[in-house]
Amino acid sequence: QVQLVESGGGLVQAGGSLRLSCAASGRRFSTYIMGWFRQAPGKEREFVAAISWSGGSTYYTDSVKGRFTISRDNAKNTVYLQMNSLKPEDTAVYYCAASIGGLRVTSRKDEYNYWGQGTQVTVSS
Repeated sequence: QVQLVESGGGLVQAGGSLRLSCAASGRRFSTYIMGWFRQAPGKEREFVAAISWSGGSTYYTDSVKGRFTISRDNAKNTVYLQMNSLKPEDTAVYYCAASIGGLRVTSRKDEYNYWGQGTQVTVSS
């Protein structure tokens, strides 16, 4: 069983920045592919970014490329999402997720086995 706990959400003005963190339990964090997803009211949960177990490979949805950066610290069992130049359309609940046994970064929700409870990000215009 893997537990994921997100933190760092909040209210920010457009153009501002936030850094989300996701702390994971388990001894094998360094073998998990990690991802961030988000869900806005009335919309489906969508992929934001993913990172390989080593951190050497990352993958972003087009709408956040150049603004968001995913990273990880395997010594701290933590994955991060640095969000810059935030826009009102980035407002959503952000979830981190772990893919156990995956071989490559993926945007597919069904390839992630464990999910956090989510953290709210609100960007005002």
